[in-house]
Amino acid sequence: MDAYISALMGLAGIAIGSLTSFASTWMTHRSQVREKYREVEIAKREKLFSDFIAEATRLYGDALSHQKDDVSDLVLLYALVAQMRLISSRSVVDAAELAMARIVETYLTPNRSLSEMRDLAHSGAMNFLFDFGEACRAELASGRVGSVLRGGIQ
Repeated sequence: MDAYISALMGLAGIAIGSLTSFASTWMTHRSQVREKYREVEIAKREKLFSDFIAEATRLYGDALSHQKDDVSDLVLLYALVAQMRLISSRSVVDAAELAMARIVETYLTPNRSLSEMRDLAHSGAMNFLFDFGEACRAELASGRVGSVLRGGIQ
Protein backbone atom coordinates (compact mmCIF):
# COMPACT_ATOMS: atom_id res chain seq x y z
CA MET A 1 0.00 0.00 0.00
CA ASP A 2 2.91 2.32 0.79
CA ALA A 3 4.23 1.66 -2.71
CA TYR A 4 0.97 2.89 -4.24
CA ILE A 5 0.99 6.03 -2.12
CA SER A 6 4.61 6.71 -3.08
CA ALA A 7 3.79 6.18 -6.76
CA LEU A 8 0.74 8.47 -6.55
CA MET A 9 2.75 11.13 -4.76
CA GLY A 10 5.43 10.88 -7.46
CA LEU A 11 2.82 11.22 -10.20
CA ALA A 12 1.20 14.13 -8.39
CA GLY A 13 4.59 15.84 -8.14
CA ILE A 14 5.24 15.34 -11.83
CA ALA A 15 1.76 16.67 -12.67
CA ILE A 16 2.22 19.75 -10.48
CA GLY A 17 5.69 20.37 -11.94
CA SER A 18 4.35 20.04 -15.48
CA LEU A 19 1.42 22.36 -14.80
CA THR A 20 3.73 24.90 -13.21
CA SER A 21 6.07 24.77 -16.20
CA PHE A 22 3.14 25.09 -18.63
CA ALA A 23 1.64 28.02 -16.70
CA SER A 24 4.99 29.78 -16.54
CA THR A 25 5.57 29.34 -20.29
CA TRP A 26 2.04 30.47 -21.11
CA MET A 27 2.32 33.59 -18.93
CA THR A 28 5.69 34.48 -20.47
CA HIS A 29 4.33 34.08 -23.99
CA ARG A 30 1.23 36.11 -23.14
CA SER A 31 3.40 38.87 -21.72
CA GLN A 32 5.57 38.90 -24.86
CA VAL A 33 2.52 39.09 -27.14
CA ARG A 34 1.07 41.97 -25.12
CA GLU A 35 4.37 43.87 -25.22
CA LYS A 36 4.70 43.37 -28.98
CA TYR A 37 1.12 44.61 -29.49
CA ARG A 38 1.88 47.62 -27.31
CA GLU A 39 5.00 48.44 -29.35
CA VAL A 40 3.01 48.22 -32.59
CA GLU A 41 0.27 50.48 -31.21
CA ILE A 42 2.77 53.07 -30.00
CA ALA A 43 4.54 53.04 -33.38
CA LYS A 44 1.18 53.49 -35.12
CA ARG A 45 0.35 56.50 -32.94
CA GLU A 46 3.79 58.03 -33.41
CA LYS A 47 3.41 57.73 -37.19
CA LEU A 48 -0.07 59.27 -37.11
CA PHE A 49 1.11 62.16 -34.92
CA SER A 50 4.14 62.71 -37.14
CA ASP A 51 2.00 62.72 -40.30
CA PHE A 52 -0.34 65.26 -38.72
CA ILE A 53 2.54 67.53 -37.73
CA ALA A 54 4.06 67.37 -41.23
CA GLU A 55 0.75 68.13 -42.95
CA ALA A 56 -0.27 70.85 -40.48
CA THR A 57 3.09 72.55 -40.83
CA ARG A 58 2.89 72.44 -44.61
CA LEU A 59 -0.61 73.89 -44.61
CA TYR A 60 0.24 76.59 -42.08
CA GLY A 61 3.17 77.71 -44.20
CA ASP A 62 0.87 77.80 -47.22
CA ALA A 63 -1.78 79.70 -45.26
CA LEU A 64 0.66 82.44 -44.31
CA SER A 65 1.27 83.32 -47.95
CA HIS A 66 -2.03 82.35 -49.60
CA GLN A 67 -5.53 83.54 -48.96
CA LYS A 68 -8.16 81.14 -50.25
CA ASP A 69 -11.72 79.98 -49.78
CA ASP A 70 -11.10 76.45 -51.05
CA VAL A 71 -10.81 73.84 -48.30
CA SER A 72 -9.76 70.91 -50.46
CA ASP A 73 -6.17 71.19 -49.18
CA LEU A 74 -7.44 70.53 -45.65
CA VAL A 75 -8.97 67.13 -46.45
CA LEU A 76 -5.89 65.10 -45.50
CA LEU A 77 -5.58 67.00 -42.22
CA TYR A 78 -9.23 66.27 -41.39
CA ALA A 79 -8.67 62.60 -42.24
CA LEU A 80 -5.69 62.43 -39.87
CA VAL A 81 -7.78 63.93 -37.06
CA ALA A 82 -10.54 61.42 -37.77
CA GLN A 83 -7.98 58.61 -37.39
CA MET A 84 -6.84 60.15 -34.09
CA ARG A 85 -10.41 60.07 -32.83
CA LEU A 86 -10.32 56.28 -33.15
CA ILE A 87 -7.19 55.64 -31.09
CA SER A 88 -6.11 58.79 -29.24
CA SER A 89 -7.14 60.51 -26.05
CA ARG A 90 -9.54 63.43 -26.01
CA SER A 91 -6.74 65.87 -25.18
CA VAL A 92 -4.80 64.90 -28.33
CA VAL A 93 -7.89 65.23 -30.53
CA ASP A 94 -8.77 68.60 -28.96
CA ALA A 95 -5.24 69.90 -29.56
CA ALA A 96 -5.34 68.67 -33.18
CA GLU A 97 -8.69 70.37 -33.76
CA LEU A 98 -7.33 73.58 -32.26
CA ALA A 99 -4.35 73.44 -34.64
CA MET A 100 -6.71 72.88 -37.59
CA ALA A 101 -8.82 75.86 -36.54
CA ARG A 102 -5.68 77.97 -36.38
CA ILE A 103 -4.74 76.94 -39.92
CA VAL A 104 -8.21 77.76 -41.23
CA GLU A 105 -8.11 81.16 -39.50
CA THR A 106 -4.70 81.83 -41.05
CA TYR A 107 -6.02 81.02 -44.53
CA LEU A 108 -8.76 83.61 -43.99
CA THR A 109 -6.33 86.40 -43.06
CA PRO A 110 -4.50 88.53 -45.63
CA ASN A 111 -1.16 87.25 -46.94
CA ARG A 112 1.78 87.95 -44.66
CA SER A 113 5.00 89.63 -45.72
CA LEU A 114 8.39 88.20 -44.77
CA SER A 115 8.87 90.81 -42.05
CA GLU A 116 5.43 89.95 -40.60
CA MET A 117 6.39 86.26 -40.61
CA ARG A 118 9.62 87.11 -38.79
CA ASP A 119 7.64 89.04 -36.17
CA LEU A 120 5.25 86.09 -35.80
CA ALA A 121 8.18 83.74 -35.32
CA HIS A 122 9.78 85.98 -32.69
CA SER A 123 6.52 86.37 -30.79
CA GLY A 124 5.95 82.61 -30.68
CA ALA A 125 2.69 82.85 -32.61
CA MET A 126 3.94 80.40 -35.22
CA ASN A 127 4.31 77.68 -32.61
CA PHE A 128 0.70 76.60 -33.11
CA LEU A 129 1.53 72.90 -32.64
CA PHE A 130 2.97 73.25 -29.13
CA ASP A 131 -0.19 72.06 -27.34
CA PHE A 132 -0.58 69.20 -29.79
CA GLY A 133 3.00 68.06 -29.23
CA GLU A 134 2.60 68.20 -25.45
CA ALA A 135 -0.66 66.22 -25.58
CA CYS A 136 0.97 63.57 -27.79
CA ARG A 137 3.98 63.31 -25.53
CA ALA A 138 1.76 62.92 -22.46
CA GLU A 139 -0.32 60.22 -24.14
CA LEU A 140 2.69 58.23 -25.28
CA ALA A 141 4.36 58.55 -21.86
CA SER A 142 1.22 57.56 -19.95
CA GLY A 143 0.97 54.20 -21.67
CA ARG A 144 -2.69 54.76 -22.53
CA VAL A 145 -2.31 51.88 -24.96
CA GLY A 146 -2.62 49.61 -21.90
CA SER A 147 -6.34 50.34 -21.68
CA VAL A 148 -6.71 49.12 -25.27
CA LEU A 149 -4.89 45.94 -24.36
CA ARG A 150 -7.27 45.15 -21.52
CA GLY A 151 -10.16 45.27 -23.97
CA GLY A 152 -8.32 43.51 -26.79
CA ILE A 153 -5.61 40.90 -26.48
CA GLN A 154 -5.71 39.19 -23.10
